Amino acid sequence: MSDPGTITDSGSSGEAPVTMLATPIRLDYQYTAGLSQSRFLQGIAQGKFIGQRCPACHKVYVPPRGSCPTDGVATTDPVELSNSGTVTTYCVVNVPFQGQSIEIPYICAQILLDGANIAFMGLIQELPATDVRMGMRVEAVWLPKDQWGLTMASVKYFRPNGEPDADYETFKEYL
Repeated sequence: MSDPGTITDSGSSGEAPVTMLATPIRLDYQYTAGLSQSRFLQGIAQGKFIGQRCPACHKVYVPPRGSCPTDGVATTDPVELSNSGTVTTYCVVNVPFQGQSIEIPYICAQILLDGANIAFMGLIQELPATDVRMGMRVEAVWLPKDQWGLTMASVKYFRPNGEPDADYETFKEYL
């Protein structure tokens, strides 16, 4: 019999092949935001969502990418967007994970901010998971102002804002 920490093959020893290996792993990285992402994060630090408009097709991207993926031109026109939007799709998460800080089940959703042409991911809270639906109108809930920073963590989550659900026709192309 070999050590528990020794990996062996099933060769002539008759031991079963290794099918799984658990090992601690860590990946450290640094992200350098470009000009568009920096402006977006500076807006977040001020409690605003700042997107950019494509001068060719006029779509508004948030977070901005610096160029329009459709037209390949720079998106230089800043656009301040609303703190409200529409849930286009969502997922109910029931899987626990290490270091978890939110209660299961929780909702991860794609949110299309008013005035934007692309949805981004956010948490939905302050209602039972069974009440979330496509088309639900939501608003951003921010950390206290003194905790805002150059990070999306400044937005705690999104919650229903009491408006009637958006008509499917208004968000179907963003699914």
